[in-house]
Amino acid sequence: MNVLSPDTALGLDPSRSLFINGTFEPSASSATFATIDPSTERVLGRVARGDTADIDRAVTAAKRAVRGDWLRITPAQRGRLLYMLADVLVARKQELARIETLDVGKPLKESLGDVDGVVATLRYNAGAADKLEGSTIPLGREVIDFTLLEPIGVTAHIVPWNYPLGMLARSVAPALAAGCTAVIKPAEQSPLSALLFAQCCDEAGIPPGVVNVVTGYGEEAGAALVSHSDVAGVTFTGSVETGRLVYQNAARGLKPAVLELGGKNPLIVFPDADLERAVADIVDGAFGNSGQVCSSSSRLLLHRDIHDEFLDRLTQAAGRLTIGPGLDDRDLGPLVSAEQYQRVTGYLDHGRREGARVRLGGGRPPDLPQGYFVAPTILDKVEPAHIVAREEIFGPVAIALSFTTEVEATALANGLGYGLVAGVYTRDIGRALRLAQDIEAGSVWINGWFLGGQQAPTGGVKNSGVGRERGLPGLMNYLRIKNIGIRL
Repeated sequence: MNVLSPDTALGLDPSRSLFINGTFEPSASSATFATIDPSTERVLGRVARGDTADIDRAVTAAKRAVRGDWLRITPAQRGRLLYMLADVLVARKQELARIETLDVGKPLKESLGDVDGVVATLRYNAGAADKLEGSTIPLGREVIDFTLLEPIGVTAHIVPWNYPLGMLARSVAPALAAGCTAVIKPAEQSPLSALLFAQCCDEAGIPPGVVNVVTGYGEEAGAALVSHSDVAGVTFTGSVETGRLVYQNAARGLKPAVLELGGKNPLIVFPDADLERAVADIVDGAFGNSGQVCSSSSRLLLHRDIHDEFLDRLTQAAGRLTIGPGLDDRDLGPLVSAEQYQRVTGYLDHGRREGARVRLGGGRPPDLPQGYFVAPTILDKVEPAHIVAREEIFGPVAIALSFTTEVEATALANGLGYGLVAGVYTRDIGRALRLAQDIEAGSVWINGWFLGGQQAPTGGVKNSGVGRERGLPGLMNYLRIKNIGIRL
């Protein structure tokens, strides 16, 4: 059944939009909810509002699959299925990107790039599927001791709205490569691409029950999924507040949880840096995806000697960015929802009241009266104690602070409860490596932003999360070690 038409999300059948055990089914309650085009504020379509009963059906299907057909498939065969899934996504790239842009608002070119990233993620994990090896333990000639890596079982994937397809693949791909099954709860703001992904899984030949999608609200479907007794592991990306609740619910079931939470990421620029490169990276890192990125370069720590010059350059570069509906393929699209628009503009109002100066932007572009649009914004005259300097805004807003010494820069970088990523721009490699060691963050990038790739682990410290995703560490989230000893 083609749940989504090739050209628009409006072909969605809300009465049968839960993907459970290889088929699209209605929800137990028959309730639905709307998904909105943030560029126009109009309803794209409606999807099923899954609840506890639907989660139970999905988990039951996933449990049956992980003990049945999926268990009997060899690791090499799992890898081939993931390669086939990647090929299906390549063939349907335009459709997937259009759906993502309609549902989330991001420019079409960004959605196309997201699909490329998903394909790369699937292929990386496909190649690893038959290379997950145990080890032998030297206990002497009279004992043979070795380890097996086994899939943990049914896994829960609670996906955010800023990169719906990308974040889904980041955790589902290693889970499947490890031999687990998956129940996906996409964000209620952006459910469409997860449903199309499920359809692609079916087209690629992935057995029924291995991948299941239940659309719904976090407090209903999400909470039921995390607390389900047959779920063996949880992966969540989202806010710190919701992450704490997910962690608490997972802990009650003694199940592991991988959490990527918020960030208020420092990007430190010294006078000897390549300022042109730093400006270009900030334009991408602070304003890409309209700033709705956990690893956004939103908190600029600028040395006093170059503070004003650097902000002049950045203001000119960011001022050239274009903004408009996602399908118009400008540099920036709208924010994802009315709630997010109110959140971001509320922070801007708060910043003004605290005394911040708006060097660029500051609110809705005058030529875009409809849609959840916020122009690229730069704030200076910001103090470390200001709310806009301490809390994650999650919009196209960069705030600037100044420092004079390396010690002061380190203290500012570490002065918040977040610790996701950080950046250092300097030609002094000794200084860069000192800061990389001293900064409290899961990733530190030197003279570049958004570094790494499918092979590089990512994750936070402090309030920014628990665990690591991507690379080989990401695969280990879905495996347990079993030790076997034999006395000869």
